[in-house]
Amino acid sequence: MEHSHIFTVLSTNSSSWSPRGCPLGQFPVIYYSSLLCLGLPANILTVIILSQLVLRRQKSSYNYLLALAVADILVLLLIVFVDFLLEDFILGAPLPHSLNKAVQVLEFSSIHTSIWITVPLTVDRYIAVCHPLRYHTVSYPARTRKVILAVYACCLISSIPYYWWPELWHGLPGASNGGRSSSAGQHVLVWVHCATVYLLPCSVFFSLNAIIVRKLRCRRNCFRLRGYSTGKTTAILLAITSVFAVLWAPRTLMILYHLYTAQPATPGPARLLHLVTDVANMLALLNTGVNFFLYCFISKRFRRMAGTVLKALFRCRKQPPPFYASHNFSITSSPWISPANSHCIKMLVYQYDKNGKPVCISS
Repeated sequence: MEHSHIFTVLSTNSSSWSPRGCPLGQFPVIYYSSLLCLGLPANILTVIILSQLVLRRQKSSYNYLLALAVADILVLLLIVFVDFLLEDFILGAPLPHSLNKAVQVLEFSSIHTSIWITVPLTVDRYIAVCHPLRYHTVSYPARTRKVILAVYACCLISSIPYYWWPELWHGLPGASNGGRSSSAGQHVLVWVHCATVYLLPCSVFFSLNAIIVRKLRCRRNCFRLRGYSTGKTTAILLAITSVFAVLWAPRTLMILYHLYTAQPATPGPARLLHLVTDVANMLALLNTGVNFFLYCFISKRFRRMAGTVLKALFRCRKQPPPFYASHNFSITSSPWISPANSHCIKMLVYQYDKNGKPVCISS
Protein backbone atom coordinates (compact mmCIF):
# COMPACT_ATOMS: atom_id res chain seq x y z
CA MET A 1 0.00 0.00 0.00
CA GLU A 2 1.18 3.52 -0.65
CA HIS A 3 3.28 5.25 1.95
CA SER A 4 1.91 8.62 2.97
CA HIS A 5 4.04 9.59 5.96
CA ILE A 6 7.67 9.37 4.84
CA PHE A 7 8.97 12.30 2.77
CA THR A 8 5.50 13.60 2.01
CA VAL A 9 5.09 16.97 3.68
CA LEU A 10 6.29 20.07 1.87
CA SER A 11 8.95 22.09 3.62
CA THR A 12 8.05 25.71 4.38
CA ASN A 13 11.42 26.94 3.14
CA SER A 14 11.63 24.95 -0.07
CA SER A 15 9.60 23.52 -2.90
CA SER A 16 11.03 20.08 -2.24
CA TRP A 17 9.52 17.34 -0.14
CA SER A 18 11.06 16.67 3.25
CA PRO A 19 10.15 14.52 6.28
CA ARG A 20 8.43 17.15 8.40
CA GLY A 21 5.94 14.73 9.99
CA CYS A 22 2.29 13.96 9.46
CA PRO A 23 -0.37 16.73 9.52
CA LEU A 24 -2.38 14.51 11.88
CA GLY A 25 0.48 14.39 14.36
CA GLN A 26 0.59 11.19 16.39
CA PHE A 27 -2.99 10.24 15.58
CA PRO A 28 -2.04 7.77 12.78
CA VAL A 29 0.27 5.93 15.19
CA ILE A 30 -2.54 5.63 17.74
CA TYR A 31 -5.08 4.71 15.06
CA TYR A 32 -3.03 1.99 13.37
CA SER A 33 -1.85 0.60 16.71
CA SER A 34 -5.46 0.41 17.91
CA LEU A 35 -6.57 -1.14 14.64
CA LEU A 36 -3.85 -3.79 14.92
CA CYS A 37 -4.51 -4.50 18.61
CA LEU A 38 -8.28 -4.80 18.07
CA GLY A 39 -8.48 -6.13 14.53
CA LEU A 40 -5.90 -8.89 14.84
CA PRO A 41 -7.44 -10.60 17.92
CA ALA A 42 -10.93 -10.10 16.46
CA ASN A 43 -9.97 -11.81 13.22
CA ILE A 44 -8.17 -14.62 15.04
CA LEU A 45 -11.30 -15.16 17.14
CA THR A 46 -13.34 -15.12 13.93
CA VAL A 47 -11.08 -17.83 12.47
CA ILE A 48 -11.57 -19.99 15.57
CA ILE A 49 -15.36 -19.62 15.53
CA LEU A 50 -15.73 -20.16 11.79
CA SER A 51 -13.43 -23.19 11.95
CA GLN A 52 -15.80 -24.73 14.46
CA LEU A 53 -18.81 -23.86 12.31
CA VAL A 54 -17.14 -25.40 9.27
CA LEU A 55 -16.62 -28.63 11.23
CA ARG A 56 -20.15 -28.67 12.58
CA ARG A 57 -22.06 -27.66 9.45
CA GLN A 58 -21.16 -28.30 5.82
CA LYS A 59 -21.94 -24.82 4.59
CA SER A 60 -19.94 -23.19 1.81
CA SER A 61 -20.49 -19.66 3.07
CA TYR A 62 -18.64 -20.45 6.32
CA ASN A 63 -15.59 -21.51 4.30
CA TYR A 64 -15.65 -18.22 2.38
CA LEU A 65 -15.98 -16.17 5.58
CA LEU A 66 -13.11 -18.15 7.11
CA ALA A 67 -10.91 -17.43 4.08
CA LEU A 68 -11.89 -13.75 4.31
CA ALA A 69 -10.81 -13.60 7.96
CA VAL A 70 -7.43 -15.15 7.10
CA ALA A 71 -6.93 -12.62 4.29
CA ASP A 72 -7.78 -9.76 6.67
CA ILE A 73 -5.14 -11.04 9.10
CA LEU A 74 -2.55 -10.91 6.30
CA VAL A 75 -3.57 -7.33 5.47
CA LEU A 76 -3.22 -6.28 9.10
CA LEU A 77 0.23 -7.86 9.42
CA LEU A 78 1.68 -6.82 6.07
CA ILE A 79 0.18 -3.35 5.67
CA VAL A 80 -0.86 -2.01 9.06
CA PHE A 81 2.14 -3.40 10.94
CA VAL A 82 4.97 -3.62 8.41
CA ASP A 83 4.07 -0.83 6.00
CA PHE A 84 2.64 1.84 8.28
CA LEU A 85 3.79 1.16 11.84
CA LEU A 86 7.21 -0.40 11.23
CA GLU A 87 8.41 1.62 8.21
CA ASP A 88 6.67 4.93 8.71
CA PHE A 89 6.77 5.35 12.48
CA ILE A 90 9.25 2.90 14.07
CA LEU A 91 12.08 2.87 11.55
CA GLY A 92 11.16 6.17 9.89
CA ALA A 93 12.57 4.86 6.61
CA PRO A 94 11.62 2.26 4.02
CA LEU A 95 13.00 -1.26 4.07
CA PRO A 96 15.86 -2.18 1.70
CA HIS A 97 14.71 -1.80 -1.89
CA SER A 98 14.43 -5.47 -2.88
CA LEU A 99 12.78 -6.49 0.40
CA ASN A 100 10.45 -3.51 0.23
CA LYS A 101 9.33 -4.43 -3.29
CA ALA A 102 8.78 -8.07 -2.33
CA VAL A 103 6.68 -7.01 0.66
CA GLN A 104 4.80 -4.64 -1.63
CA VAL A 105 3.78 -7.52 -3.89
CA LEU A 106 2.54 -9.48 -0.87
CA GLU A 107 0.62 -6.42 0.33
CA PHE A 108 -1.25 -6.07 -2.95
CA SER A 109 -1.88 -9.81 -2.97
CA SER A 110 -3.43 -9.67 0.50
CA ILE A 111 -5.58 -6.67 -0.45
CA HIS A 112 -6.87 -8.34 -3.60
CA THR A 113 -7.53 -11.61 -1.77
CA SER A 114 -9.43 -9.86 1.02
CA ILE A 115 -11.68 -8.23 -1.56
CA TRP A 116 -12.09 -10.96 -4.14
CA ILE A 117 -12.85 -13.75 -1.68
CA THR A 118 -16.16 -11.95 -1.16
CA VAL A 119 -17.06 -12.31 -4.85
CA PRO A 120 -17.61 -16.12 -4.78
CA LEU A 121 -19.43 -15.64 -1.47
CA THR A 122 -21.81 -13.28 -3.27
CA VAL A 123 -22.27 -15.81 -6.08
CA ASP A 124 -22.89 -18.51 -3.46
CA ARG A 125 -25.65 -16.47 -1.84
CA TYR A 126 -27.14 -15.63 -5.24
CA ILE A 127 -27.45 -19.34 -6.05
CA ALA A 128 -28.87 -20.10 -2.59
CA VAL A 129 -31.57 -17.44 -2.93
CA CYS A 130 -32.43 -17.57 -6.62
CA HIS A 131 -31.81 -21.28 -7.33
CA PRO A 132 -32.27 -23.00 -3.95
CA LEU A 133 -33.04 -26.49 -5.28
CA ARG A 134 -29.78 -26.54 -7.25
CA TYR A 135 -27.69 -25.00 -4.49
CA HIS A 136 -26.16 -28.16 -2.99
CA THR A 137 -25.33 -29.63 -6.37
CA VAL A 138 -23.45 -26.47 -7.39
CA SER A 139 -21.99 -25.18 -4.14
CA TYR A 140 -20.53 -27.70 -1.71
CA PRO A 141 -17.47 -27.65 0.61
CA ALA A 142 -15.11 -29.61 -1.66
CA ARG A 143 -15.69 -27.21 -4.55
CA THR A 144 -15.62 -24.23 -2.21
CA ARG A 145 -12.14 -25.10 -1.00
CA LYS A 146 -10.91 -25.32 -4.60
CA VAL A 147 -12.42 -21.91 -5.37
CA ILE A 148 -10.74 -20.40 -2.31
CA LEU A 149 -7.35 -21.84 -3.26
CA ALA A 150 -7.82 -20.54 -6.80
CA VAL A 151 -8.61 -17.03 -5.53
CA TYR A 152 -5.53 -16.98 -3.28
CA ALA A 153 -3.27 -18.28 -6.08
CA CYS A 154 -4.65 -15.92 -8.74
CA CYS A 155 -4.36 -12.89 -6.44
CA LEU A 156 -0.73 -13.76 -5.66
CA ILE A 157 0.21 -14.28 -9.31
CA SER A 158 -1.66 -11.20 -10.51
CA SER A 159 0.12 -9.05 -7.89
CA ILE A 160 3.59 -9.64 -9.37
CA PRO A 161 3.33 -6.62 -11.74
CA TYR A 162 2.83 -4.40 -8.68
CA TYR A 163 6.53 -4.81 -8.01
CA TRP A 164 6.74 -1.77 -10.32
CA TRP A 165 3.92 0.15 -8.63
CA PRO A 166 4.67 3.92 -8.92
CA GLU A 167 5.02 6.14 -5.85
CA LEU A 168 1.81 8.07 -6.38
CA TRP A 169 1.90 9.80 -3.03
CA HIS A 170 5.37 11.28 -3.67
CA GLY A 171 5.21 12.11 -7.35
CA LEU A 172 5.64 9.78 -10.26
CA PRO A 173 9.08 9.09 -11.71
CA GLY A 174 10.00 11.70 -14.24
CA ALA A 175 8.05 14.50 -12.56
CA SER A 176 9.70 17.88 -12.69
CA ASN A 177 8.90 21.53 -11.95
CA GLY A 178 5.82 20.67 -9.95
CA GLY A 179 4.34 18.61 -12.77
CA ARG A 180 4.33 14.90 -13.29
CA SER A 181 4.70 12.52 -16.11
CA SER A 182 4.51 8.79 -16.20
CA SER A 183 4.63 5.98 -18.66
CA ALA A 184 1.56 4.44 -20.19
CA GLY A 185 2.40 1.25 -18.32
CA GLN A 186 2.13 3.00 -14.98
CA HIS A 187 -1.25 4.47 -15.90
CA VAL A 188 -2.47 1.04 -16.97
CA LEU A 189 -1.19 -0.51 -13.73
CA VAL A 190 -2.96 2.10 -11.59
CA TRP A 191 -6.22 1.72 -13.50
CA VAL A 192 -6.01 -2.07 -13.33
CA HIS A 193 -5.54 -1.79 -9.56
CA CYS A 194 -8.55 0.52 -9.18
CA ALA A 195 -10.67 -1.79 -11.31
CA THR A 196 -9.44 -4.87 -9.43
CA VAL A 197 -9.95 -3.60 -5.89
CA TYR A 198 -13.08 -1.51 -6.35
CA LEU A 199 -14.81 -1.09 -9.71
CA LEU A 200 -15.20 -4.74 -10.73
CA PRO A 201 -15.99 -6.16 -7.26
CA CYS A 202 -18.54 -3.41 -6.59
CA SER A 203 -20.19 -4.10 -9.95
CA VAL A 204 -20.59 -7.75 -8.99
CA PHE A 205 -21.77 -6.89 -5.48
CA PHE A 206 -24.34 -4.32 -6.54
CA SER A 207 -25.78 -6.34 -9.41
CA LEU A 208 -26.09 -9.67 -7.57
CA ASN A 209 -27.19 -8.09 -4.29
CA ALA A 210 -29.89 -6.16 -6.14
CA ILE A 211 -31.18 -9.42 -7.62
CA ILE A 212 -31.04 -11.10 -4.19
CA VAL A 213 -32.94 -8.30 -2.46
CA ARG A 214 -35.56 -8.16 -5.22
CA LYS A 215 -36.03 -11.93 -5.06
CA LEU A 216 -36.44 -11.87 -1.30
CA ARG A 217 -38.98 -9.04 -1.47
CA CYS A 218 -40.91 -10.86 -4.18
CA ARG A 219 -41.07 -14.04 -2.12
CA ARG A 220 -42.10 -12.12 0.98
CA ASN A 221 -44.91 -10.42 -0.92
CA CYS A 222 -46.03 -13.67 -2.57
CA PHE A 223 -45.97 -16.02 0.40
CA ARG A 224 -46.44 -13.69 3.39
CA LEU A 225 -45.74 -16.66 5.63
CA ARG A 226 -45.27 -16.46 9.33
CA GLY A 227 -41.72 -17.07 10.46
CA TYR A 228 -40.21 -15.84 7.20
CA SER A 229 -36.44 -15.42 7.37
CA THR A 230 -34.05 -13.82 4.90
CA GLY A 231 -31.07 -15.78 6.28
CA LYS A 232 -28.29 -14.52 8.49
CA THR A 233 -25.59 -15.34 5.96
CA THR A 234 -27.32 -13.24 3.30
CA ALA A 235 -27.63 -10.36 5.78
CA ILE A 236 -23.93 -10.70 6.61
CA LEU A 237 -23.08 -10.58 2.91
CA LEU A 238 -25.09 -7.41 2.38
CA ALA A 239 -23.40 -5.80 5.39
CA ILE A 240 -19.87 -6.79 4.31
CA THR A 241 -20.27 -5.55 0.74
CA SER A 242 -21.98 -2.31 1.77
CA VAL A 243 -19.28 -1.45 4.31
CA PHE A 244 -16.58 -2.26 1.76
CA ALA A 245 -18.14 0.01 -0.88
CA VAL A 246 -18.28 2.92 1.56
CA LEU A 247 -14.83 2.54 3.16
CA TRP A 248 -12.84 1.93 -0.03
CA ALA A 249 -14.40 4.66 -2.18
CA PRO A 250 -12.22 7.53 -0.77
CA ARG A 251 -8.96 5.63 -1.34
CA THR A 252 -9.89 4.77 -4.93
CA LEU A 253 -10.71 8.41 -5.65
CA MET A 254 -7.45 9.58 -4.06
CA ILE A 255 -5.39 7.16 -6.16
CA LEU A 256 -6.88 8.54 -9.37
CA TYR A 257 -6.50 12.10 -8.08
CA HIS A 258 -2.79 11.57 -7.40
CA LEU A 259 -2.38 9.98 -10.82
CA TYR A 260 -3.69 12.94 -12.80
CA THR A 261 -3.04 15.94 -10.53
CA ALA A 262 0.30 17.62 -9.87
CA GLN A 263 1.57 17.88 -6.31
CA PRO A 264 0.69 21.23 -4.65
CA ALA A 265 3.50 23.79 -4.75
CA THR A 266 2.64 25.43 -1.40
CA PRO A 267 2.69 23.98 2.13
CA GLY A 268 -0.99 24.60 2.93
CA PRO A 269 -2.58 22.63 0.08
CA ALA A 270 0.16 19.99 0.36
CA ARG A 271 -0.68 19.33 4.02
CA LEU A 272 -4.39 19.27 3.23
CA LEU A 273 -3.84 16.73 0.45
CA HIS A 274 -1.68 14.67 2.78
CA LEU A 275 -4.37 14.74 5.45
CA VAL A 276 -7.11 13.63 3.05
CA THR A 277 -4.86 10.85 1.76
CA ASP A 278 -4.19 9.64 5.30
CA VAL A 279 -7.89 9.57 6.12
CA ALA A 280 -8.63 7.63 2.92
CA ASN A 281 -6.03 5.00 3.84
CA MET A 282 -7.37 4.76 7.38
CA LEU A 283 -10.93 4.19 6.18
CA ALA A 284 -9.85 1.53 3.69
CA LEU A 285 -7.86 -0.42 6.29
CA LEU A 286 -10.68 -0.12 8.82
CA ASN A 287 -12.52 -2.59 6.59
CA THR A 288 -10.20 -5.37 7.82
CA GLY A 289 -11.22 -4.93 11.45
CA VAL A 290 -15.00 -4.53 11.39
CA ASN A 291 -16.23 -7.88 10.07
CA PHE A 292 -16.13 -9.57 13.49
CA PHE A 293 -18.41 -6.90 14.92
CA LEU A 294 -20.76 -7.16 11.93
CA TYR A 295 -21.04 -10.92 12.50
CA CYS A 296 -21.76 -10.40 16.20
CA PHE A 297 -24.38 -7.74 15.47
CA ILE A 298 -26.23 -9.85 12.90
CA SER A 299 -25.85 -13.45 14.04
CA LYS A 300 -26.99 -14.68 17.43
CA ARG A 301 -25.17 -17.99 16.87
CA PHE A 302 -21.90 -16.18 16.22
CA ARG A 303 -22.34 -14.05 19.37
CA ARG A 304 -23.03 -17.14 21.44
CA MET A 305 -20.01 -18.99 20.08
CA ALA A 306 -17.79 -15.92 20.58
CA GLY A 307 -18.88 -15.77 24.21
CA THR A 308 -18.18 -19.48 24.64
CA VAL A 309 -14.69 -19.21 23.14
CA LEU A 310 -13.82 -16.16 25.24
CA LYS A 311 -15.06 -17.79 28.43
CA ALA A 312 -13.06 -20.92 27.70
CA LEU A 313 -10.00 -18.78 26.96
CA PHE A 314 -10.16 -16.67 30.11
CA ARG A 315 -11.10 -19.58 32.37
CA CYS A 316 -8.51 -21.88 30.75
CA ARG A 317 -11.12 -24.53 30.08
CA LYS A 318 -11.20 -26.97 27.23
CA GLN A 319 -13.96 -26.44 24.73
CA PRO A 320 -16.30 -29.38 24.05
CA PRO A 321 -15.18 -31.58 21.16
CA PRO A 322 -16.62 -30.37 17.84
CA PHE A 323 -19.39 -32.24 16.13
CA TYR A 324 -18.11 -33.10 12.68
CA ALA A 325 -20.42 -32.42 9.79
CA SER A 326 -19.24 -35.51 7.95
CA HIS A 327 -21.63 -37.45 10.19
CA ASN A 328 -24.47 -35.01 9.65
CA PHE A 329 -27.16 -34.33 7.11
CA SER A 330 -27.71 -30.94 5.56
CA ILE A 331 -30.94 -29.42 4.27
CA THR A 332 -30.86 -26.90 1.46
CA SER A 333 -29.98 -23.50 2.90
CA SER A 334 -32.37 -21.40 0.87
CA PRO A 335 -33.08 -18.38 3.09
CA TRP A 336 -36.81 -18.43 2.39
CA ILE A 337 -37.39 -21.90 3.86
CA SER A 338 -38.62 -21.58 7.44
CA PRO A 339 -40.67 -23.65 9.89
CA ALA A 340 -43.80 -21.84 8.74
CA ASN A 341 -43.54 -22.85 5.11
CA SER A 342 -41.35 -25.98 5.15
CA HIS A 343 -44.40 -28.27 5.11
CA CYS A 344 -45.36 -27.15 1.60
CA ILE A 345 -41.87 -27.23 0.05
CA LYS A 346 -40.03 -30.21 -1.32
CA MET A 347 -37.00 -30.66 0.92
CA LEU A 348 -33.76 -32.03 -0.47
CA VAL A 349 -31.50 -33.79 2.04
CA TYR A 350 -27.79 -34.28 1.36
CA GLN A 351 -25.08 -36.32 3.03
CA TYR A 352 -21.42 -35.47 2.54
CA ASP A 353 -18.39 -37.69 2.36
CA LYS A 354 -15.09 -36.94 4.10
CA ASN A 355 -14.07 -34.64 1.23
CA GLY A 356 -17.18 -32.53 1.50
CA LYS A 357 -18.94 -33.80 -1.64
CA PRO A 358 -22.67 -34.60 -1.64
CA VAL A 359 -23.00 -38.37 -2.09
CA CYS A 360 -26.55 -39.12 -0.99
CA ILE A 361 -29.60 -37.17 -2.13
CA SER A 362 -33.13 -37.93 -1.01
CA SER A 363 -36.40 -36.07 -0.80
